Amino acid sequence: MSDLKRRLIEIVLEKSFQYRDNPPFTLASGRQSNYYFNCKPTTMDPEGMNLIGKVLFGMLKDTPITAAGGLTLGADPIANALSVISFQEGKPIKSFTVRKEAKDHGTKSKIEGTLQQGERIVVLDDVITTGGSTITAIEAVREAGLVIDRVIAFIDREEGGRENILKYVDRVDAVLTRTEVMAVYRELHSAGPQG
Repeated sequence: MSDLKRRLIEIVLEKSFQYRDNPPFTLASGRQSNYYFNCKPTTMDPEGMNLIGKVLFGMLKDTPITAAGGLTLGADPIANALSVISFQEGKPIKSFTVRKEAKDHGTKSKIEGTLQQGERIVVLDDVITTGGSTITAIEAVREAGLVIDRVIAFIDREEGGRENILKYVDRVDAVLTRTEVMAVYRELHSAGPQG
């Protein structure tokens, strides 16, 4: 595991992860779980954004993509972090956002950003559980005539969402997986006083 990913997991555990036995958390999917990832405190944190942007840029720098984004609000800070780092690295990748509802005025657009039909893009999401919000974003960008290179989740909970999304796209990657996060969690919480 790279130092960047390790530090990112530490920030997730500090700011975005909660565990409890009873009562369990109810997730957006309606499922119950003993742990919960609220990624926004990490994806909107200055160090977290910087690390996410660097890791995502490393994953995408050799691809032909021109933009990255997904369903608001989860994907927005991730896409913006990537966009800033990519510009600093000399290979700009634009960010875009997919609205949950099309605007009822002006252009009535469902997607915000400077995109042209046929552009090769990445769909981002903060957490994948069942994949529902990611699939909503996939359908919107396809309607707009964009070509999806892949999907990248900040955290894959490894609960079937990746497999659901693969019914719509050829490739799904994750910056972090639940397995990676939980391995560091166990390591940090098993380290008791020595002596």
